[in-house]
Order: sequence, then structure tokens, then C-alpha cells
Amino acid sequence: MALTIISLIKQVPLPSEMRMGEDGAMDRTKAKSIINIDCQFGLGAGLQLKRQHPEARMVVVSMGPPPFENALKTALSMGYDEAYLLSDRKLGGSDTYATGLAISALLHNLGFSKDAKEPFIVLAGRQSSDGDTAHVPSQVAECLGVPQATFVERIEPNADGTITARRIIEGGYQMLQLPVPCVVSFTPTGIRPRKASLVGAIKARHTAIEVKSVDDVKMSPEQQALIGVNGSPTKVANVENIESDRPPIVMAVGQNETQLVDSLIENLKKGGNALIKKEAKEKRETDISEFTIVDQRGDNKGIFTWAEVVKGDIARPSLELLTPARHLADRLGNDTKITTILIGKNVKSLAKKLFEHGSDEVVVVENDKLEEYLILPFASIITQIIKERKPEIALFAATTAGRELAPRVGMRTGSGVTADCTALEIGDYIDKKNNQVIRPILHSRRPTFGESKLATILGFVYPQISTARAGTFAVPTVQAGREGVLSSFAPKLDDDDFKTKILETVLGESGLQSLFDADVIVAGGRGTVGDGLELVKKLAQALRDKGIKAEWACSRVVVDDGFAEYARQIGQTGKTVRPKIYIAIGISGAIQHISGIKESGKIVAINNNPKAPIFHNADFGILGNYEDIVPELIEKVQMLSSIDMNALTGN
Repeated sequence: MALTIISLIKQVPLPSEMRMGEDGAMDRTKAKSIINIDCQFGLGAGLQLKRQHPEARMVVVSMGPPPFENALKTALSMGYDEAYLLSDRKLGGSDTYATGLAISALLHNLGFSKDAKEPFIVLAGRQSSDGDTAHVPSQVAECLGVPQATFVERIEPNADGTITARRIIEGGYQMLQLPVPCVVSFTPTGIRPRKASLVGAIKARHTAIEVKSVDDVKMSPEQQALIGVNGSPTKVANVENIESDRPPIVMAVGQNETQLVDSLIENLKKGGNALIKKEAKEKRETDISEFTIVDQRGDNKGIFTWAEVVKGDIARPSLELLTPARHLADRLGNDTKITTILIGKNVKSLAKKLFEHGSDEVVVVENDKLEEYLILPFASIITQIIKERKPEIALFAATTAGRELAPRVGMRTGSGVTADCTALEIGDYIDKKNNQVIRPILHSRRPTFGESKLATILGFVYPQISTARAGTFAVPTVQAGREGVLSSFAPKLDDDDFKTKILETVLGESGLQSLFDADVIVAGGRGTVGDGLELVKKLAQALRDKGIKAEWACSRVVVDDGFAEYARQIGQTGKTVRPKIYIAIGISGAIQHISGIKESGKIVAINNNPKAPIFHNADFGILGNYEDIVPELIEKVQMLSSIDMNALTGN
């Protein structure tokens, strides 16, 4: 039986040309577009797989307006055989839930589902640059009823028909064995796509793209009610520009590297240039005195969180969740309880830690097969508990596990998911059309469109599900001796839930925990890869030798080019950190990176480009070459006294 390789792609505007209307919809009219970067690596993986399966059928699929045919033509010129575009005005404004549902309907119509007689594999990019949710691969996998692997770098076919995937996780990687059919999404650290050949370009010119409508793919009336702006379970309620709160940068002055570094150290000792929070602008209030107040929650009550277990302990991002959860519970009132789901092997003893950090109840599921996280059984267990308990809100940390688990659970519960939130509040939704106010409702706020906008997303199906960006919220203060209700749950699981096998888990010296705890973070960008970030690491070590809690990190491009592991990536698609001092070396300062460091006490920028955006988002700066400035800075650190070091870091 010949294998079918299906690549899902999306055409996106260039990040520099992204624009958003006041209604939250993307304005693409004047923006140049390209194939989403992550999707290109999915295309590359498909072409690589074709070499090992020469007889494979190559299919590329997209959903969007007619101009998306350009991206499909590019894929055809690279070596794909068939192209399909799902295009229909009914799909306009679809959220990720509706998108996953619609794409799955197209694939079903083409004959691809878990019951398909011919083997197939669906490949996709990790996420799109205009949304950065990473939801759609999980949602498509759930709708097709097949296993999945996300954040994958490479895959290898096996003689028994399965595939082996190397998946990035915090602090290392996993080797997974997946049955076919399955869905796999790729990171930009994967296989780079090949360029189109002349023969391929000629072939693409003469290959027709089949455009299908919602009716063509036979979406049922029930399914059609769940697509488009009106059917999507989540909606964009508000969009605001993100503005910097930092005053103008103080640049180091001097005639040489020594003088520049001395100037920087003196500026740091003086302090100043602190982050100043701007007062929120007054908003024009709508008169709702004649509106009807509507509570849509019904029997849904309470807040659920999921506690991820890594190396036998609760992962820090899962503890961070309890801070916004408590805030939301207090705002909801009426004795709203926080329930945390704890899954694993011999994990009951960890409930004490959750109680002391704020959980009111811990629901424990223990099973020897669940020692390590696996998407299918974990999604099944959490869904079963949600359907039985009916919470109004469910929160997941936006780790590699949480970012694939939440959308799969959301698909099973019919809920939309808001990704990578940096703020969670309880508020109202004013429905002017029907003269009513929906109250209370979760306001999930997340940076979007290259971190240039802050969108407020509302969910209208319960539970309202959101993921919270790691490092955004502080870990709650421990209340020693605090107790809660300890419950157990016996889920119904079958063999299909364990189709995916973990072959190996490699957790190295990740820096994940220490990045959150560090007082000083030294981060390298593209300008530091010449020596493999060696000087970046040496500066962090010099600080540690002086008794400073210091760690090294990097920007996304460094990870994408293979110079550092994903766990050290700072920014929108990495970690959010808040050290006392963040030293950005050779980092251009793209807004995606700034989003992960903007809560830092002081930001120091070292760059040889006077026009680098990082200088507009930092407190102190040095204009100079990495190879010249950093050795001098290391030497100065080694000479500083403990008193001087404390003065620098504010200890």
C-alpha cells in the first residue's frame, strides 16, 4: 500500500507588514505574503520522507481566500503532486477550533481518517506567525481520530510501518514511536525545505489546484454552525497596541572597550531608568442600564488546572497557574474552588505541594503507564474529569505539553482555547445586538501579530480554556501546612490511548528552572553564534563565580540554527523571564523577543548595529562588537567586589 504524505500549509503576511483592524480581523490587502516559516519545515519533512518512499502520493492542503493558491503553487514546484484549497466566505473569521474542524472535514472528504484503508501521514508547521497558537495540528489530529506528535525536529520511517519522531521538550527531547496514520508538526529546527526547481516550476504551472467549498466537502449543518466568525467558540473582543513602558536608553560612552564597559558598570550602579508602568487610558463606557444581565454558565462552576509532572516534581509553570487561578476565583466569588488534576505514577504525595500553593482540591489519577506525559491518555483523562465535574474555566501552562494538550481537550469538549496568555481577568461581554450583558466571562489577553497587539479573547463554550505563558505569573507564596480535599479518579482507558510509545526521554542541563530563578540572564542572539555562544556562557559563569544567580539563554534564531536547546529560548514562542538584569548580546530586538523580557528589572543591550531595535527597548546599552566588549566585561566582573556586585544587581 502506497503512503500518502499530506502537508498542511498557511500563507501569512510578512511579519513586518502585519496589520490588524479594530475588529481583530487580519487586514491582508496591502501585505506581501509568504508560506508560513514553520510550514516550510513541514513541507521539507514531507519531501525527505518521499525519498524513502518513492511511490508515495504527495498532497498539499490549505484553507483561506483565493490568493492562498500562490502558496500551493510554490509547494507544487517543490515536488508535491496534488493541491487542495478550502475556500469559502462562510469560513471568514474562524478561530483555531473552527479552522481545525474545517480542515479535517476537507481531509475526510479526500478519504483520510483513522479508518482509511491506505496509510497516510499529515505534516504541519508548529504554528503560524500571525497567530502563534500551535493549536491546529492537535485539533486536526483529534478530529481525524489519530495520534499526534508536536514540536518535532525530524522523523524516520520504520520497517514495521510506524515512524520514529524526535520531539523537543523542556530541557531536552523525546524519541516517540507513532503508528500511521498520524499528525506531526515541525519546529524550524527540522529539515530545511528544498528550493523549487525549473522542472518543478513548469509542473506547478500546469497542475490545477482544486478549490473546494464548505458544501463541496460535505460539512453537516451542525458542523457549519461551528465555523466562521459567528460559529467559532472564541471571539476577539478587543485589540490594543502594545507600547513600551521604558524611558529612553542610557548609552555607555568611551573611546575603547575598557571605557565603554566601565561606563556601563557605572550606569548600572547608579540604578535609575526603572520600568515605569503607564496608567491605563480611560475607556468610553457603554450605557448598559437597559441591558439584560445574562449568566450563561449553567451548571459549570469552578476552576481547573493541570499539574505537569517532570522528574518526579510539579513543573514550575504549573505552580505559576495557581496565581491567576486564585485571582479569578476571588473575582468570581461564591466560594469558587480551584481543582488541580494530577496524573502520573505514584504522584499522590505531590498533592501537598499543590495545596500549599493554593489548590483547594487535587484530583489524583495514578497509573504505572502514566509515569511520563502522553497526549492521548492525558487528553482522555482530563476530558473525562471535565465532563463529570463541569468547571467553568480550565487553565494549562503553555509548555510543549500544555500547548498540544489544551487544544486536543478543547476539541473534545467543544471549547475554544486561547493560547499563550499573559493576563487573565473576569469581566463582561456587552452584546449590543441583543441588548444584553454576559456576566461573568473570562477575558484572556494575549500578545498577537508579532507581539505588536494585545488581543482580548472571550470563550462562549464551557469550560473556557486558556494556556498561560510560562514565566508570566509568579509562583504563589507557600502557605505551609495548608490542606485541601484529596480525591481520586478512575478513568476509562483503552489500548488505543497508548498507541504512541516513548522510546527515550533525554533531559539534560536545561536551564529551565534556573532561568526563572536567575537574578541575571545573559542571552545571545545571531551575533554570538560565531563562537557557539562561548563568551555568553563564560559571562554567565563569571557572574556565578561571584555568587550571583546567573544563567545563559538565547533568542529564537539561535535555537532554530541548532546552537542551543529550546528550553533556553526567550520570547513569544519560548520563555518569559523577569530577572533583575537581562543582558541581550547580539540580539536584534524583534518584538517577539521583547515580549519575553519586558518585565525584567533592567535590560542591557550590547550590539554593533546602532539601528538595532533592541536599543529602543533597553535601559542601558553599549555599541560595539561582541568579540571585543564581552571579554572586557568578563574581566571587569571578575575584578568586582561583592559589594559592587550587590550594587549592580540590587541585592
